[in-house]
Amino acid sequence: MRADTSAASLRTRLLAGLVIPAHPLALRSDRRFDERRQRALTRYYLAAGAGGLAMGVHTTQFEIRDPRHGLLEPVLAVAADEASRAAERPVLVAGACGPTPQAVREAEMAASLGYDCVLLSLAALSDASDAELVRHCRAVGQVIPLFGFYLQVAVGGRPLGLSFWRSFLALPEVVAVKVAPFDRYRTLDVVRALAEVDRRDEVALYTGNDDHIILDLLMPWPDGHPGYAFAGGLLGQWAVGARAAAEAFHRVRAWRSSGCVPREALVLAEQVTETNAALFDAANGFRGCIPGIHDVLHRQGLLAGNWCLDPSACLSLGQSEEIERVRAAYPHLHDDDFVRDNLEQWLT
Repeated sequence: MRADTSAASLRTRLLAGLVIPAHPLALRSDRRFDERRQRALTRYYLAAGAGGLAMGVHTTQFEIRDPRHGLLEPVLAVAADEASRAAERPVLVAGACGPTPQAVREAEMAASLGYDCVLLSLAALSDASDAELVRHCRAVGQVIPLFGFYLQVAVGGRPLGLSFWRSFLALPEVVAVKVAPFDRYRTLDVVRALAEVDRRDEVALYTGNDDHIILDLLMPWPDGHPGYAFAGGLLGQWAVGARAAAEAFHRVRAWRSSGCVPREALVLAEQVTETNAALFDAANGFRGCIPGIHDVLHRQGLLAGNWCLDPSACLSLGQSEEIERVRAAYPHLHDDDFVRDNLEQWLT
């Protein structure tokens, strides 16, 4: 069970700001689950300074729910076991998706394994009205606290308007929102809705805009109140270079608190976005985003290869060269030395 089931304690930790990597799936060459390397990945993120882990989310591959693979529960269980051994237990976030009965079942599974909240995808309810979406969210929230999710349309999300966010953010079960539409107008809709329902002391905003990470974390929002700033990030980008990301996160928070943004911050922002373009395969509509993450982890030895459950999910033409280019250009954004020095113990 959860080490501390207090919603107030969870809100406090999320509002304080955490680095939460979206956790990939480790596979062997036969595309079966590689538990040893899955545990090594989790150990890497915890050693790197992650304050939370997001499992069963887009980066973990939605196909883990397919009965042919049956990996949702094993993947969640491995991360929960590793988290229980950590010196400071991370916040555990489990992905939940599908129609209401499926999402409720997944929430119940997550709760039974000790997860703190669910990152609730609404992609499967593409034709639902705002009222239907809110009823769906409320049903899941009766099981476990909700981490809202604005998933970008390019990878299966649906547009969510201001009226939806006003209603969703008023739900008492909501503890945070991952804002990841990769769209500034839609990002501002969520920020505005939070301001209008006045729950800045109860609901934390987390950037999922991998194309705008540093600037999201730097940004004081329109009314100037720090409560409307992003508290942290829950990001697929942070599945690689996690230690560098944690260090950058603390620098960015210091810059924001000082009210003085140095040129270094703006340079870092563009470097991170350029790196993301290569990893996420932005040039090809993000088709290679998960293989791109896997590719870096494979180069470092954390994964045995860049395979996905879907054999057709692979690097796009030229993506490998782009990844190598940004790795060479911005070595400070990667953890090559840190991984090399610790890989053997993480794999043990």
